[in-house]
Amino acid sequence: MRVDFSRFVHLQRNALMKFLSLFLFSFLFTSNLHAQDSLVVCVNVTDDERGEPIQNVTIQINGLIQGEQAIFRTYMNGVSCFTAPVPATLTLYFSHPLFNPASATKKLTKSADTLQISVKMNPIRDQLIDEVVVKAPGVPDTVFESARLSVADFEVLKDGRMVLLTYPKNLKQGSELLLYDGLSILNSFRVPGRAEELTRDYRGNAHVVCQDNVFGLMVSEKQVGVASLEKAYFLKYVAPIVDTVHSKMFFSNYSDVYPAFTYFSFDQYDSTYSKIIDVQDDLMMELYRSEYKWADVRTKLWAKEKENATGIDAEVWVGANYFTQSLYYKEVYAPLFYRNDSVFVFDYYKDLLFHFDAQGNRLDSVAIYHHYQPKSTGWQRQLIQDRVTGQVYALYDRAGYTYLGLVDLTSGQITEKVKLEFRYIDKVQVYNNHVYYVYRPFESVQKRFLYKERLPYDFGTSLVLEGDAPTIED
Repeated sequence: MRVDFSRFVHLQRNALMKFLSLFLFSFLFTSNLHAQDSLVVCVNVTDDERGEPIQNVTIQINGLIQGEQAIFRTYMNGVSCFTAPVPATLTLYFSHPLFNPASATKKLTKSADTLQISVKMNPIRDQLIDEVVVKAPGVPDTVFESARLSVADFEVLKDGRMVLLTYPKNLKQGSELLLYDGLSILNSFRVPGRAEELTRDYRGNAHVVCQDNVFGLMVSEKQVGVASLEKAYFLKYVAPIVDTVHSKMFFSNYSDVYPAFTYFSFDQYDSTYSKIIDVQDDLMMELYRSEYKWADVRTKLWAKEKENATGIDAEVWVGANYFTQSLYYKEVYAPLFYRNDSVFVFDYYKDLLFHFDAQGNRLDSVAIYHHYQPKSTGWQRQLIQDRVTGQVYALYDRAGYTYLGLVDLTSGQITEKVKLEFRYIDKVQVYNNHVYYVYRPFESVQKRFLYKERLPYDFGTSLVLEGDAPTIED
């Protein structure tokens, strides 16, 4: 048998050329992948029924990183942006505890620098009706009424008596403090200043905040005395302290002109400080700092001079003085409560309720969503604690009616809501399973009276505040 070696060599040469061509093509294709362009993708997630943006939606993306899943979360405006290579095909999965899952697949090409993707999610029907509205038993009781005086504010003392801030015609023109036991006025005197409100410090002591100074109240059996404090001292050293337990004091560096703050604890025994948690509104902070970009040259020069003198960023100076005056700015709200050797922080910007021990050590956290969709639920950005039972209530307003939502501190959910009797009430407080508020009927000549309603609960006493109110001798 004769073998044609020339044909065999020719076949081998063709096979080698095909292999080299395939290898060169693979090398060029791989190099092209490394040199490919990128594209900014912005995903906007909204509620399909209400059209409102959805915060903290988890977005899982396949195809962004080879062999891995990339995870992002939406901000308060429902938007999340990321950079993706092009060309590419991305598969996006959207998940949220209050909405049905959604998905989308997009082919990315270099047609523009930014790609906008809009996604609508449908609410889960089961979770929209798990809150039961329970009407408070009985009818409202009138705690204090007068034909001459209106109630501007009030504080319930630890023994059940009350301090009332009242005025005959206008609070700015003169006010009176009353010590009231529920039946009769024990003592009264005119406030030496232009009163604004009553407030409590970290030990539960009542103070009258005036335009120029602050008066601390000292209560006896039948008298109320006042001790004058400088308003700047009170706001700087007393008001930031949130609560105290044993040797620990919990305070914050909160400022109404900065969209972030930190909770700290201070041990009075060894004078040590420790940080508990940082709270920040990320979207508000971004808008706050970006105000510097649109400021005029004179404002930027002023901010730079302030930065050189104080060490505080020029962006912060511009944000604090200009952006806080706009309609878009909202103060940070993340209250801290103490109850039975536990500290609770409601971080509404992470949708989490954090649980700490009495030393400030983090124990656990649960998801919270009762602040979602405020236009439909009437969420008022206000939590109230019963200083006897330690229970926490969320305030809602629907068509002028106030609802108290009982917050389960274990799960973070609103277990039920109680509708109060009157519309357009003011100065709501909860004390020993009763809700107190100030009310005057609409278009009535009646003065502002103090009312209370018994809540449909019978919670026992809890450890909430420590310390006794200062007293004076009769």
